[in-house]
Amino acid sequence: MMAGKLKRAMTARQIQMIGLASGIGTGLFLSSAYTIHTAGAVGTILAYSVGAVLVYLVMLSVAELSIAMPQTGAFHYHAQKLIGPATGFFVAISYWLTWTIALGSEFTASGIIMQRWFPNIPVWAFSGVFLVIILLSNIFSVKIFGESEYWLAAIKVVAIVAFLIIGVLILTGRLHSSQTQHVGFQNIFSHGIFPNGIGAVFTTMLAVNFAFSGTELMAITAGEAADPSRAIAKAIKAVWWRQVIFFIGSITILAAIIPYEKAAVTQSPFVTVFSMIGIPYAADIMNFVILTGIISMANSGLYASTRMLWSLSHEGLISNKFEKVNKNGIPIRALLASLVGGILALGSSFMAAGSLYLILVEVSGLAVVFVWVAISWSHYKYYQLLKREKRTQELRYPKWAYPLLPLAGFIGSSLSIILVIFDPDQRAALLWSIPFIILVYGYYYLKFKWWPKRHGSTVTVTKK
Repeated sequence: MMAGKLKRAMTARQIQMIGLASGIGTGLFLSSAYTIHTAGAVGTILAYSVGAVLVYLVMLSVAELSIAMPQTGAFHYHAQKLIGPATGFFVAISYWLTWTIALGSEFTASGIIMQRWFPNIPVWAFSGVFLVIILLSNIFSVKIFGESEYWLAAIKVVAIVAFLIIGVLILTGRLHSSQTQHVGFQNIFSHGIFPNGIGAVFTTMLAVNFAFSGTELMAITAGEAADPSRAIAKAIKAVWWRQVIFFIGSITILAAIIPYEKAAVTQSPFVTVFSMIGIPYAADIMNFVILTGIISMANSGLYASTRMLWSLSHEGLISNKFEKVNKNGIPIRALLASLVGGILALGSSFMAAGSLYLILVEVSGLAVVFVWVAISWSHYKYYQLLKREKRTQELRYPKWAYPLLPLAGFIGSSLSIILVIFDPDQRAALLWSIPFIILVYGYYYLKFKWWPKRHGSTVTVTKK
């Protein structure tokens, strides 16, 4: 094991595909049915459009900060330098928790999906197999991770493109069956603009943001990108087109084809559409695509949690043992610790499904939006810093975009959290997040502020 220096081996092609497809997962393939059923067709299109604009604003902030400060750990490092060490620590812990808990959920989900084809093999057996596959993808080199994620992402992209083509053919009457004749766009307005009231749109915003979550992950790759300035900039452009075409395009087609009251919250709406036109093995095809998405998210999740743990160690916030890397530049100890965290989450999903695990899931679900808030505020502080030092010529975007761009992302992300109050099903997530925030900030101040002063010593929290 050597000193913590990661290798810049990620190519622009790999980062662009990660940025393009990192958010395409169960949030789009499965949860979109919940949104259609709750908010109605127009409400769903509106919610996803607002979500797309919000995440694009956040990604613009990510791009500027990552190009200016291309560090592994990305938004944790940016928040630490621009907002404060305590907030940087909170962002890193939140994001690590998000992906570690997600690992347990993804391993469980992969096993459940495999039981469709192999019902006699227990879930834990398949979870173990996929755990080993994800470990092998991450343990050898960042280039292998990038390539494996590239092809997993490509499968998702191909599936979405195929769906968009089929959906357009159905809506234009060129492809139909007894269930889809003369579909058109009448389903979008047939039950009014907001059949369950406009409040339903607000309550689905958090679920919509979760569907977009993962997009920010490409910022973490900046510290291992061969050419971060070029790679991140290209990936941001790809993110915008992905949002417009893949998310909003897919949601519009789904809302037009499937009446909102018939959107089954227990079945992928993509399966519903494929089945309507009689595509054989439609459920099996989509389950394979969803399985690919789950493996992709677990693959990215282990990468993200590993680098965030490495970054915490590199900045002196946790033991420096997690900063050590092997000859290929992989932080093995941080990788294994994150994987163990995923295994513990997997175990707790069986042993404490009604208590600890559900609390962790609720808190980690909101944590992504907390990270978005921190990213936008870091960008605003970066703008203020350059303005004070009369270096605004270094800003990446036109001057008229400041401070509007970062503040709009900050306000939009904050509102997404506040709106959770109005949804009784998601309110617990916000309530549990309050003691979590107090615990993380309290730990930081006790360890790095109160304890050193009490013993008359100082602690260096960052390394330069």
